Amino acid sequence: MARLVAAMSGGVDSAVAAARAVEAGHDVTGVHLALSRNPRSYRSGARGCCSIEDAGDARRAADVLGIPFYVWDMSTEFADEVVDDFVAEYAAGRTPNPCLRCNEKIKFAAVLDRALALGFDGVVTGHYALLETGASGDVELHRAQDAGKDQSYVLGVLTQEQLRHSHFPLGGSVKTEVRAEAARRDLQVATKPDSHDICFVADGDNAGWLAERLGPRPGTIVDEDGTVLREHDGAYAYTIGQRRGLRLGVPADDGKPRFVLDIEPVSGTVTVGPRERLLVDVLEADRPLWCGPAPDGPLECTVQLRAHGAEHRAVVEVDGGLVRVRLHDPAEGIAPGQAVVVYVGTRVVGSATITATSRVEVGVGDGR
Repeated sequence: MARLVAAMSGGVDSAVAAARAVEAGHDVTGVHLALSRNPRSYRSGARGCCSIEDAGDARRAADVLGIPFYVWDMSTEFADEVVDDFVAEYAAGRTPNPCLRCNEKIKFAAVLDRALALGFDGVVTGHYALLETGASGDVELHRAQDAGKDQSYVLGVLTQEQLRHSHFPLGGSVKTEVRAEAARRDLQVATKPDSHDICFVADGDNAGWLAERLGPRPGTIVDEDGTVLREHDGAYAYTIGQRRGLRLGVPADDGKPRFVLDIEPVSGTVTVGPRERLLVDVLEADRPLWCGPAPDGPLECTVQLRAHGAEHRAVVEVDGGLVRVRLHDPAEGIAPGQAVVVYVGTRVVGSATITATSRVEVGVGDGR
């Protein structure tokens, strides 16, 4: 039996994960993370997580399970490590994933550190992923059984030490089973909708939220030949691969839609062009985080480049803190700031943050 902290978000997954840990005989304490000094500034109702309603739902679930329940104030750590990082990344022309950052710095760093300091053995969460013990004795992170709910991508930031203290009871289940189990256990969250989007952007308007914090930073939207198409109020409102909301007015010569190809944050220049120019086959990345030993030599593998995105066959090479990924088949619309997560089969090898991409030259083979 282990003493575990159950991170209870107020949703059905974390409630059932806590219930399964209790049923398995563990000594479980429920904890809800207060991530904002003003919870009403975060999502409310079913649109997100981390709201006042979610805290109440988590407390009621803990009462049903008969386990102690506490609220841990992580608002300072969340603001410093997740919110401020999100703003800084967009200001630098990159496209971050705050959920990975939250898992890395809050749920499996700050929370786990506090849990271990208080004498707990680990943390249990409602993430959909599997943990297995490998031949070497290391704990391996694998994709969940339910491919549609698999969250191994956002857990690719976890180290071996963190994995050894993690418990993911839902990894072998599908979502319909989890909801049915919650209903059988009389958990009121059984039919609660899943959370979506970014929890700290209250109305879902990322561009508007960033504008309030970064202010106007005028620039231009240009074609690849440098022709100015219109002015804008901030390059942070755009992401590579974006098509909607460009409001260019003048159609392209070929009449086809144009997409954001590049963002230059210093000048505020946003470059647009045809869809085929979004294709890339080489990625460079830094800040690698390995779930176990780092790859030794070229690694034939697959990589995932966005949450719930497709897998791409690739070769990964590591040189200290730098990672180079060569895709066998080009990918579209990959932006600096995104995470590349490396897999061998279903096993997560680790992750890194994309810093640069190289485009396939249209009409010149595969660009190599």
